[in-house]
Amino acid sequence: MADNKSFDVIIVGGSYAGFSVAMSLGRALRNVLIIDSGLPCNRQTPHSHNFITQDEEKPSAIAEKAKKQVLKYDTVKFLTDLAVSRTKTDKGFEISTQSGKIFSAKKLVFATGLKDIMPNIKGFSECWGITVLHCPYCHGYEVKNQKTEILVSGYAAFHLAQLIRNWKNDLTIFTNGKSELTQEQTDEIKRHNISIVEKEITSLKHKDGVVEEIIFSDNSTFQLKVIYSRTPFEQHCKIPELLGCELTEQGLIKVDAFQKTTVDNIFACGDNTNPLRAVSYAISTGNITEVLLNNAMIEEEFLRWQ
Repeated sequence: MADNKSFDVIIVGGSYAGFSVAMSLGRALRNVLIIDSGLPCNRQTPHSHNFITQDEEKPSAIAEKAKKQVLKYDTVKFLTDLAVSRTKTDKGFEISTQSGKIFSAKKLVFATGLKDIMPNIKGFSECWGITVLHCPYCHGYEVKNQKTEILVSGYAAFHLAQLIRNWKNDLTIFTNGKSELTQEQTDEIKRHNISIVEKEITSLKHKDGVVEEIIFSDNSTFQLKVIYSRTPFEQHCKIPELLGCELTEQGLIKVDAFQKTTVDNIFACGDNTNPLRAVSYAISTGNITEVLLNNAMIEEEFLRWQ
């Protein structure tokens, strides 16, 4: 990390989307600082899929390779730290970090991802991303022959029941208490011979994240190998909101087709802007961000030149 405190662009979040932005900006000769805390939401996931040329690769390996390639560009710097506060200035923005450092930039990019909120079920978080899965497109092929169930309630349960039948049609939905499915949804689910169990769950028995049993509050158990679930989430970083960036009804950062937020000179990309949570998609939004961001800087510089 260089002593420079002023940059053209600060990218908060150095995972797939952030590195994608940084590489393109580095190739465009922009002075860029990436600030990353090293805690991506998929850090427990053993393999990435649906990413051409990288199928079955570990997400951490993809990120490490990306970091190595990005830092070949002399104008790109990387700092392992946590961005904690912000200040808007006449020249742009200042970002303060947990370690007490302050950096300034004309433009900001937030590639900070989302924070999944784990339910109060012992063992759930340890299995998350390993055998408690959120996406059959990401992992369905690999577990298609394993005993698979659904742990969620309401519309998410109905949607997952429809979706997962493409890979596995012998399913049970565990709602962890009273079902929030509508009567119409319940009837449709049962018409497809999918059972609904409303007993409360206390824990998941597992070994190193590999689930073995659901344990209910009445001490009964259910053996299985794979669980699909959906958890609520929140923004991993609150700074965009503090700077005035609007959120959607889903709690995602609101952006236009070119990843511009509702605040001038602030962009966002990756999982924090879209529910399609996949490594390949995050990288693509980073590419889109760089194109408009660098073009905006070129136009500004061209108008100022005399």
